[in-house]
This record gives sequence, structure tokens and C-alpha cells, in this order.
Amino acid sequence: MLALGAAPLRADVTHRHTAVVEVVQKVGPAVVFIGTEQRVDSRLRGSTLEDLLLGPGRSAERSIQSLGSGVIIDPGGLIVTNNHVIRGASAIHVILSDGRQLEAEVVGSDAGNDLALLRVQARGPLPAAQLGTSADLMIGETVVAIGSPLGLQRTVTVGVLSATGRSFKTRTETFDDFLQTDAAINPGNSGGPLLNLDGEVIGINTALLTSAQGIGFAIPADKVRRIVGELRSFGKVRPVWIGIEAGPLTAATARRMGWQRSHGVLVQRIDAGSPAESAGVRAGDLVVDVGGSPVQDVDDFDARLRSYPARTPFTLGVFRGGRTLNLTLTPLEFPAELADGLAWERLGVKVSARKGAAGLVIVAVRKESQAAEIGLAQGDVITRINNQPVDSLASFREGLLASQGRGILVSVRRGAFTYPIGFRF
Repeated sequence: MLALGAAPLRADVTHRHTAVVEVVQKVGPAVVFIGTEQRVDSRLRGSTLEDLLLGPGRSAERSIQSLGSGVIIDPGGLIVTNNHVIRGASAIHVILSDGRQLEAEVVGSDAGNDLALLRVQARGPLPAAQLGTSADLMIGETVVAIGSPLGLQRTVTVGVLSATGRSFKTRTETFDDFLQTDAAINPGNSGGPLLNLDGEVIGINTALLTSAQGIGFAIPADKVRRIVGELRSFGKVRPVWIGIEAGPLTAATARRMGWQRSHGVLVQRIDAGSPAESAGVRAGDLVVDVGGSPVQDVDDFDARLRSYPARTPFTLGVFRGGRTLNLTLTPLEFPAELADGLAWERLGVKVSARKGAAGLVIVAVRKESQAAEIGLAQGDVITRINNQPVDSLASFREGLLASQGRGILVSVRRGAFTYPIGFRF
């Protein structure tokens, strides 16, 4: 006779082997924990024993550690995570599901889409997850998140897909086209996979609303595939040329054109010979969706365009003459020489390299431009764009092109002083 409470000799777990369990067993080994270190110089103030030993005001190097998640997408050691997980890291440590710790190198990263691609070297192939599609997602379907929230490695949470095409803004950025889920996502989940019940990665978990419960966001798989392909080939997302200058859509304009909804942007100008012109877009059109998802405003429109690398076609929903046209647009690599025209038209400056000196000197300022309103003048020197040094015309152009559709921070030196100046771009 068995004692009360004794476990059965052979437990039958077949009835508990649910679809979620299958997903975790299938994909769990491909999910990794990511720890990073950032070496920083700090001026000490004598407030700790270490400070006292070094002496006040001495410079010391400290290590700031952060953590996140990632998912292996190639048996050769390629790992997808969020850019914000590894941003500024001097060392990246990846812990596999079997406990091995490997050092990772950054293949490429893109802050605008918050994605990064890492590579680790291991003996033999690694377990890899399959990157699925976000094109056939169903609102309400069960989803599974795996990651390391608050450092608790290989944590599994389950919920439903709450919405697609979500956009939201921070103080400095617009993030677009996110999946929304009520599967619990906490700090440390960033970079981990959101999975469907087939065990496919349908998104990369990225953000949560701290003021709410059960509202998390993931980058959809189709966008991940586009960006990761670009990072794998080029180490970055190359600036692309669309050729559309868009402006806000007012209620009065929408009524006049017969558009009964509030979302969309007004095409103000089309660049001659541009991909937009080739696709049939015209000045005066309303762009109402990109890739099948509604466009809310100009910031949203610009953010969506940044997720399509060069030579990746997508559809553009254009409202014209009382009907919506679906046009196919294929962006191209941005011609570097056009950056000088953008600087003149949008910022209001012409610049020139300085022989034997860092930075670019402003040689002309356009009247009634942003630069003129701010008070920039000939002889001022541009030293940085978005906190990146400017030491050549090439780096100046690259900084401008990477800032399309966003604000741009330019450091300008006049005499002995340097001033940070924000431009609309």
C-alpha cells in the first residue's frame, strides 16, 4: 500500500504536453541571455572608499553592466537582439541555454529600427529558431515570449496577440509598426523572441508601457528579416532615396479631397528621377498607407520608410481623385551628391572641408532658412552630427542621410565655444 501523498511510479504527462510546451521545448534552446559591459571614465568625488584611495577628482574607469535577451537565427552563430541592449557596450557576453558563455561581436546595428545582429563562435552548430512571417498574424492568437526578465534566464510567458501596426512616440523618436501583446514583457526581455504556436519567431520583444499592465511591443518578423539582411550584408542600414517630401494632412485638406479619414500625409514635392516618380506618385497625392498599414502622420510615414532597405519593394497606398491606388515603390541607395542639396534646402548651409583641420566650415547660409533663423554665419565650423565626429564631406553626408525624417543635432563651433543646435530634418 502506497503512503498518502507519494508520487506515482510513472507519471503520465502526455495530457499536459500542450502546444505551448512544444514551443518552449522546440525554441527554448535557441534563446540566449546577453550581458554587456560599458567602460566609462568618471570624475570621482571622494564619496566611496575607492574614491578616497584614488583621491578626489582623479579619473577612473568603471564598468556598467546591463542585460537582455537574444535569439539564435543561424546555426553558425548569428543572434538577433535589440540595439538598445548592446548600445555602448565594450564587451558582450552571451550565455547559451546549456550554460556555455561566449563572447560576441557586433555584425551590425541600427538604432532607428532598434535591431542588432551579433555573432558568436562555437564548436559545432548551435540550435536556431526559424524566423517566420508577420503577414498572416491573427489578432487574438496565442503567443509565447521567452527571455530573461530582470535577469531571470529562460523565463516563459504566454498571452495573445493584442494588435498589429502599433506606433508610439518618445521624446526624441517615433517607433512604428509594432506588434502588441499581453504576454508579460519586462526589462531583460528585450531582444528575445515572440513566438506563434508553430514555434516560429513572429517578433523581437522590444518595449513595454511602464504605466500599464499587459501592454508590450515587439518588432514584427517581416521588418526584422529586412533589417537583419541589410545588417548581415553591410553592417548597417544604408540610407535610401525615396524622393517624397511629405507634409501634414489637415482636416480641411482631407475634406476638400474627399478623404473621409484622419490619417495620411500630403505629398508636397517629388524629386525628379526618383523612385517615387518612377512608381507614379504625384505632388498633391495623399499617402494613406505603407506596406498595407495605415500612415498616421509625417513622423510615422518617415519612420516606416526607414524600415525598407534599398531595392526592397513595398506598396504605397495613394489616395487620388476619389480612389485609392496601390503603387509599388522600390527605394534606391541615396546618391551621396544629393546630400549637399539637402543641406542647402533643409538646413540652409553649404560647407567645405578644412585642409589639415577637423570639422567642416560653413561657406554660405541661405536666407530665411533654419540656419539663418538660428544665426549661423560663414566661418562657423560643424564638428559633429548626432554626436558623431564630422571630419570629411563623406561623414557629413552620411550623417545627414541617416537623419532623414528625424531631428538632427549639429555641433557648431564659433571661436572658443561649441554650441549644440537642433534642426528639423
